[in-house]
Amino acid sequence: MDTKRSIFKKSSENKTGKLSAQTTVLVEKTPKAQPKAQPPKEAKKPQSQSGFAQSFREMFNKKVLPEIPVVTLMEPPSNAQPVETYIIQAPYSQVNIMSLPELGGGKAYFINEIKLSPDEKLLFKKITEIISKEMEPPKNGENPVTYLNSEAMRLVKKYHLIKQEKINADLWGRIFYYLQRDFLGFGNIHVIMHDPMIEDVSVNGLGMPVYVWHRKYESMPTNLSFIDENALDNLIVKLTHLSSKHISTAYPILDAMLPGKDRLAATFKREVSPKGGSFTIRRFREEPFSIIDLVEMGTINDQIAAYLWMLIENRMTIAVIGGTGAGKTSTLNAIASLVKPQMKLVTVEEIPEMNVPHENWVQLVSRESYGLGTAKTGEVSLFDLVRTSLRYRPDYIVVGEIRGEEAFVLFQALATGHGGLTTLHADSIDYAIKRLISPPMNVSKIYIPLINVAAMIERVQLPNAKGNLTFGRRLTSISEVMDYGEYKTVAKWNPVNDTFDISFEESEQLMRLAVKHGLKLRDALRELQYRADMLQDLRLKGIRKNTELSKFITNYYVQSQNAAKTKAAYQEIKEPLTIKEPATQ
Repeated sequence: MDTKRSIFKKSSENKTGKLSAQTTVLVEKTPKAQPKAQPPKEAKKPQSQSGFAQSFREMFNKKVLPEIPVVTLMEPPSNAQPVETYIIQAPYSQVNIMSLPELGGGKAYFINEIKLSPDEKLLFKKITEIISKEMEPPKNGENPVTYLNSEAMRLVKKYHLIKQEKINADLWGRIFYYLQRDFLGFGNIHVIMHDPMIEDVSVNGLGMPVYVWHRKYESMPTNLSFIDENALDNLIVKLTHLSSKHISTAYPILDAMLPGKDRLAATFKREVSPKGGSFTIRRFREEPFSIIDLVEMGTINDQIAAYLWMLIENRMTIAVIGGTGAGKTSTLNAIASLVKPQMKLVTVEEIPEMNVPHENWVQLVSRESYGLGTAKTGEVSLFDLVRTSLRYRPDYIVVGEIRGEEAFVLFQALATGHGGLTTLHADSIDYAIKRLISPPMNVSKIYIPLINVAAMIERVQLPNAKGNLTFGRRLTSISEVMDYGEYKTVAKWNPVNDTFDISFEESEQLMRLAVKHGLKLRDALRELQYRADMLQDLRLKGIRKNTELSKFITNYYVQSQNAAKTKAAYQEIKEPLTIKEPATQ
């Protein structure tokens, strides 16, 4: 028997499955029942072949889990084929990726948590009720997991909920997994939120499968669906409280950040979403991608990374352009990490997503206010923050995304000599510029050349699959902005062989840099290749974290009065790499 398939069967059928268990302890005061004959199993109904969507609608209904009328957790159909299985929290939860014929062989995401017997469910319910009434919140600095475990154990003994004098460790492990999941975690989406392969989580309404965006398999439906409106609304309220924000029928739209810096967008009840409350969580990478990571993933190559490094060093302005989910913010963060550590960096965002290794970094975040009509007292907009950032004397101003009147202030700052980095939603450079000159941004055409370089990033189909990946993110073009409507493409992704066609010898920006430093274009190109070789060496040696890269860049400038001529930093990494701390004054 295929364990990956049988593991999804009910515990009464899967007595050897890893995530099922036999009940050995009864709840106190429950009369000992005589064994009852098991009712005959219902014959499996033939599955509808009318399409994937209809199949999931049929499987996601209230009859799946009648004892808990809040969610359905569907088991995989008999004709599902296992693709991959991995553990989330051993031995209590795992994920099974299955291929379904209803999807034409497409993938689905199956959450598999350890099963509780009826007696264990009753015990869990009683413990939950008592904890909700009697447990005080932990004191400051106290570990919440340890506190919950000790308090739950104390209450179990206080009310004699378990007959045995010594509580069975396996039983308590199963019970406490669900206590921790529901009190300290994310409830029914707990497994998804702890899966490092998930980028986005989308709950689209009642009775609909929760969707995830998987790093390897892209968009997939899960076997989880909310069928109780109160349960869904309560989860949205819980997520809102975790983000220290407010949501209600009066203000049913939310854009917030969860404690782990995951981004939350939600609607409440049926005020603006007829299918019921909805939300999307965009996962935040604790360790952001570095410029070397982008090279390793094929988003750019070493030469493009070196080109961007040289532009950043000379306070030029770069705009990263692309659609939703293309990787604009990740690319922006990687580029911003190339700013000299000694430079002052000011970031302006609606939701704090930037994560750079600089100490000389001021992070500004807009603030939403609540009021009737246009009277929103205390609101702090991106426009206010960009204007305020100019008083911080920044070397670089980074705006997470421009889409309103803050664009005009940013371009005023660029005109005074500040470096700038930003992202813009558009599917081409032409449309990005058209957005800039149109309301509400209203940037004058004469300011458009202040964007020195526009980098277009897209999700693309790869000509040669990398492992199981058939898609990827690529910087499909790098264009230097000469004037309004006049662009020069100096690098372009080749979709035939997944390489980059580069013509930096025609770069006007490199020529400007060369003239600025009293050099010729060939000197700038030689320096670019030199830096590309350094980045390649770092990548081959496994040096990829932004913190490590920042130390190397610091060391590079400390050892060199003229980075275009010295080879000191490069020679150091030819030996086993050691990154020195900058000398203290």
